[in-house]
Amino acid sequence: MKRLLLFLLLIQLQTFAQEKNWVAENYNKFVYKIPMQDGVLLYTHVYVPKDASETQKYPMMMQRTCYSVAPYGENAFPTSLGPSPHLMRDKYIFVYQDVRGRWMSEGKWTNMTPNNPGNGKGIIPDESSDTYDTIDWLVKNVPFNTGKIGQWGISYPGFYTAAGLVDAHPALKASSPQAPIGDFFFDDFHHNGAFIQAYLFTFPVFGKQTTEPTSQAWYNEQMLKPKTKDGYQYHLDLGSLKNVEYKDNFYWQETIDHPNYDEFWKKRSIIPHLKNVNHAVMTVGGWFDAEDLYGPLTIYKTIEKNNASKGYNTLVMGPFGHGRWSRETGHTLHSNIYFGDSVATFYQKNIEMKFFTHFLKGAGDGTTGLPEAYLFDTGKKSWKEFDKWPAKEARKVSFYLDNSGKLSKTAPAKPGFTAFVSDPLKPVPYTEDNTTTIAFTPFSYMSEDQRFAARRPDVLVFQTDILTEDVTLAGEIMAKLKVSTTGSDADWVVKLIDVYPGDEPNHPYMPNKSIILSNYHQMVRSEAMRGRFRNSFEEPKAFVPNQKTNVNFALQDVFHTFKKGHRIQIQVQSTWFPLIDRNPQKFVPNIYKANDSDFIKATHKVFSDSSIEVQILD
Repeated sequence: MKRLLLFLLLIQLQTFAQEKNWVAENYNKFVYKIPMQDGVLLYTHVYVPKDASETQKYPMMMQRTCYSVAPYGENAFPTSLGPSPHLMRDKYIFVYQDVRGRWMSEGKWTNMTPNNPGNGKGIIPDESSDTYDTIDWLVKNVPFNTGKIGQWGISYPGFYTAAGLVDAHPALKASSPQAPIGDFFFDDFHHNGAFIQAYLFTFPVFGKQTTEPTSQAWYNEQMLKPKTKDGYQYHLDLGSLKNVEYKDNFYWQETIDHPNYDEFWKKRSIIPHLKNVNHAVMTVGGWFDAEDLYGPLTIYKTIEKNNASKGYNTLVMGPFGHGRWSRETGHTLHSNIYFGDSVATFYQKNIEMKFFTHFLKGAGDGTTGLPEAYLFDTGKKSWKEFDKWPAKEARKVSFYLDNSGKLSKTAPAKPGFTAFVSDPLKPVPYTEDNTTTIAFTPFSYMSEDQRFAARRPDVLVFQTDILTEDVTLAGEIMAKLKVSTTGSDADWVVKLIDVYPGDEPNHPYMPNKSIILSNYHQMVRSEAMRGRFRNSFEEPKAFVPNQKTNVNFALQDVFHTFKKGHRIQIQVQSTWFPLIDRNPQKFVPNIYKANDSDFIKATHKVFSDSSIEVQILD
């Protein structure tokens, strides 16, 4: 076995070296400092195919990033270029740029730079204008380019790609925002205003300015250094978030000073600016993306709504965690769930490459052969094409949360409720895997087994009978809760679960041999709602104790077939720790500044006329 592992390691190292050598052997590297309209210079690497000439010109592919364009230096080459090895070997002029205020670029760094509509002199620079200015310089100054450019980026670079859609340069022909951040109050750092405490370790990266351009990380001294590997215990021992010590971290200060959806957050959202997008866009996401699921779905839908008669707008959603479509793992898994082999390669060759090739090297007339939406059914474990998303043939169905524990399509004949005690000092964990709770960001919980939660008294469980036929949920989900609490504030977490049958066998690639798929409770979709924002994200409102109250909120879209023999389950809870911060359950003006003494037990009721509205595809 050791010899086999050593052999496989040597093969991987050999492949790694070959790819690195291939880039150096086939591309020339150039380093530029590109001037923006306000004089700030943005550090940029340009990789040009060695066979480029007046008779062999290439379109450009660009990624703008806050995460460094390393390796730095004209003679230092990366191991790969572009969004996939297939596009790299097909050859483009690849451009990588450090965004304003990051790494080797000049200027001041701002999280989710507010957009200032328009381009040209006199406009306050933003990511849209910086993209415009960069493209304008590139097409005029990089030899042997065709005058066409595409852009892509994953996660934060996905936001920069989305920002580049706005007031776009005419040379920009194709854009692919992938796992893009859309709005920090609903993506990444918050979900419906609830703070994602699992992101606490990321603040040094995003909240400390550089004093000058640098190729070395400048934020390491701010990194939190837990003395335990048990993240649940670490976060619990912190107590109130007012006890977090981040000195000289501007983003942490901005976060705790803006607990509501005020102008600070609103002006950082790219969503309202996605108008007049008239070039080709392919937005990409993963159904199990723990960081950015709101972004791709909302960006696609907003472009579709605002630009219905213009351009080319498509959506791709695969069975992936954050950004994992960009790397091939062979056996495609998320947590314990196996989806097939080489799914990333299928996407890269049959979807992504077709898109960029058509618009940058081909006819560019929109006849790509690709559908409006190319989506992966995470239950059937297969791709399906749609000409509209959500599918126009999907019908809305409501499942009611009966106090008998049944998840029923029939509204209850008699009023009833189910009650539980929520204790913020003993919050419900979001995962059983304590090795992941001190990670940079969460990843695997989006499809993890939820049996541990179902067996807690502070988690309500509602489920169907065993299904006698397949049921495909395809589209949007809306939780319509009717609740009460003895406190004056509460969070509400709704989880959609696929309960496997008892005779479900393990697949051959189980990452954890102690896990069994027999009766596995696979989380399919989940979302949190900070109850104070039930009426308005701008103006929080306390609950009236013991008063029945509507709490409505959307879960992100789903495409999942619950197979015959399985059950559909809904779990409802009020803590989800340390994924989201704990609600004191006593209304306070700013939860980030709550005292430890503000956290109280409360009894919550979920009434039987609560429902989960889904879209079913027959």
